[in-house]
Amino acid sequence: MRNKLFSLCFVIIMVFSLSLTGCGSNNNNNNAATATDEPAATTAPESTDAAATTEPAAASGSDISGKIIFLTNRTDMIGKEYDEYLKRFNEKYPNIKVEFEASQTDYNQQAKVRMASGELPDVMFIPNIPNSDLPKYFAPLDDLGLTDKITFKDFKSYEGQLYGITTGNSTTGIVYNKKAFADAGITEVPKTWDEFLAACEKLKAAGVVPLASNFKDKWPLNDWVYSVPRIIAGNPDFPNEKLTTDTPFTMDNGYGKSLSLLRELNEKGYLEKDINSTNWEQSKKDIASGKFAMYFLGNWVINQVIGAGTTSDNVGFFPLPYDNSGKLTAPLSPDFFYAVAKNSKNVDAAKAFVKWMIEDSGYEDFAGFISPLKGKESNLTQLKEFQATGVVLQEGTVDDAKVTEITNKAQLDLPAMAQEFVLAKDPQTVFDKWNKAWAKAKKDLGY
Repeated sequence: MRNKLFSLCFVIIMVFSLSLTGCGSNNNNNNAATATDEPAATTAPESTDAAATTEPAAASGSDISGKIIFLTNRTDMIGKEYDEYLKRFNEKYPNIKVEFEASQTDYNQQAKVRMASGELPDVMFIPNIPNSDLPKYFAPLDDLGLTDKITFKDFKSYEGQLYGITTGNSTTGIVYNKKAFADAGITEVPKTWDEFLAACEKLKAAGVVPLASNFKDKWPLNDWVYSVPRIIAGNPDFPNEKLTTDTPFTMDNGYGKSLSLLRELNEKGYLEKDINSTNWEQSKKDIASGKFAMYFLGNWVINQVIGAGTTSDNVGFFPLPYDNSGKLTAPLSPDFFYAVAKNSKNVDAAKAFVKWMIEDSGYEDFAGFISPLKGKESNLTQLKEFQATGVVLQEGTVDDAKVTEITNKAQLDLPAMAQEFVLAKDPQTVFDKWNKAWAKAKKDLGY
């Protein structure tokens, strides 16, 4: 029997230590798609330039046995979808028993408590810890044969080994009410910025608010400052290039071009009449009813619009045509990452379960994600429509720790900067203000 008092003290000390080492900035470039209204920002892991290694494939089928525990945040799936998954999983792996454990509180904190106690479940999602800590707790997953097939393989890798695989990915685009489009005489989705503006004008003339921005709430503007600048620049590492300059915000780079699009939509009257008094919950109902026509948000919002009072076949999804080239690019961001505990008594069984969840479960369709496997087409109607446009999905990169440090020192809030830019008489003055703050913080930190 363990000394409970000693264990409790040890856990408290270790959680405190993990909290310090795991502290980091929000990686706003990689907002996770969740079941909540606002997608939760994920903490940027440490970057690594090392390529994942390839090892012999793990054992499979009836050769593997054992009992494993999967700690999950999807409490809504226990006793439902997970039961169905387990039935199909056991058809392939009859000797593996899987127990699903629900995280009833903050998943990140609960996971850290388990890590501190040294009593990790066999399979879990990786909490916010530095990538350098991954080998301390988790087993490498390179032997699953998935390393070259998955997206974001570098996000949870360290020194050339893969420790985490994304459960699914999200993208951002125009979520729209098909009936509102049809009633306004829009027969095809726009493929250029001019076509997009023309569609907005038709919607406005029909008495429909073209785009719900939820400007006042600020967080719905995230993609205008985190995703669009990098796809306009054609460079997934564009945000990290701020390290090389004292004037990262200019009218002719990704930031200026992106925010100028949002500013133009407001000036033409294509956003809410009073953008300083928007209401997020009401906007979902307004999109569902056709009072508003569009959102520019992640695919995670599609099911919320349907749930607000419309049918799935009335909701569409297409990439934002941010210029007139006709070429479409959209951001791609990961959600939680599966991991296998290093000290699991049944590592092979745990790895088999992770591999099956990635390749065979269909979880990405249930959760509304794009598959973590490169090139795999979604079974969801809206994502099929999105992918059928020929859009190129640009994987985000990890935020450089120095960029995060300077950003925090400068107290730079990019969505708030977007608000200032859109409403300013002279948007250049907004950039001048934040360039000055950036340059000072960069100098003060010795960068």
